[in-house]
Order: sequence, then structure tokens, then C-alpha cells
Amino acid sequence: MPTVLVPLANGVEEMEAVIIIDVLRRAQWTVVTAGIDDGVVTASRGVRLLPDQPWADLDPSGFEVLMIPGGGPGVERLLKDDRLLATLREFDRAGKWIGAVCAAPLVLQAAGLLRSRRVTCHPGVADRLTVTPRLDERVVVDGRLVTSQGPGTTMEFALAMVRLVDGDNKAHSLAQSMGV
Repeated sequence: MPTVLVPLANGVEEMEAVIIIDVLRRAQWTVVTAGIDDGVVTASRGVRLLPDQPWADLDPSGFEVLMIPGGGPGVERLLKDDRLLATLREFDRAGKWIGAVCAAPLVLQAAGLLRSRRVTCHPGVADRLTVTPRLDERVVVDGRLVTSQGPGTTMEFALAMVRLVDGDNKAHSLAQSMGV
């Protein structure tokens, strides 16, 4: 089963984080949440999330998928984390799967991954996406890069990743089991 790394920072969009984690664990993937800082993460609307471990205690190279939830304040923190930016560049070089939703494609841009790529993001941050135009699609797949627009598209985003990695049958079965 794929191993997935989900970075969490204070200000993360809780719906996006929880939907990504939940859907991929339902797909029987190994999902590890990593706090950019130590301790509990307070999400954008006050929900408190307990990461599985601090980012500083893990080796990102052992993961096959990196999924980044959005949320404006959380993304601002992620944009400044050199460890995450380096990990994104390494995942891209290695041809590993990368996903980003809402404002998180800005982190991909900061890592230098979006030049000549097809992406989407939340409409509220589209003006900050400067190296490639934002597509007005709910989920955009460009090779091993998957992006999505926001909380309302996160279920579709997570299921798209399952479909890409494990196939249509697995994604369809999972969607049915959740009533999607």
C-alpha cells in the first residue's frame, strides 16, 4: 500500500486535512501526518489536530505520496519551511506523487515545481499563482501532480489520487462505500 506524508501547520484548513487523511486511510494507505512544529496543530477554524509525529523526526524519502492541505495561514507557514520545499523538489525529481489543494499550490510554486504545469487552486489565491495560469477545474492532474480548488473539492481530490495510484475499481468502490 502507498505511504503518504501529510504536512500540518497551524492554520491548516481542517476539512481538507481530515478528508485527505480519512479517505486515504479508508483506501488502506499508510498515512502519516507530520507537524511542521512540535505539538498540537490549531487549524483555521480552531479545530485541534494532533500530528502523528513532528516533521523533524521523519525521513520524507521513505514516502511515495505527499499531500498538502491548504488553508491560508497554514500555507503561509509551509511556504517558509525549507525542509518541505526541499522535499517537494526531491519528490518531483523522483517522479513521486504530489497533491496540493486550495492555497497549497502556492507551496509547489515556491518549490519551483509549477513552471509549464497545468494546475488549479482556490480562486482567492489565483492572483498569487504567477508561473502558470490557474485552470478553472475542480481537480487537475498533470503527470504525477494533482491539484484541487478547496474544501468543497477535497473528496474528489483524494479519490482522484486513489484512482491514479490504485485504479478505477478501487476508487469507485471506496466512493460507493462513503456514499459519494
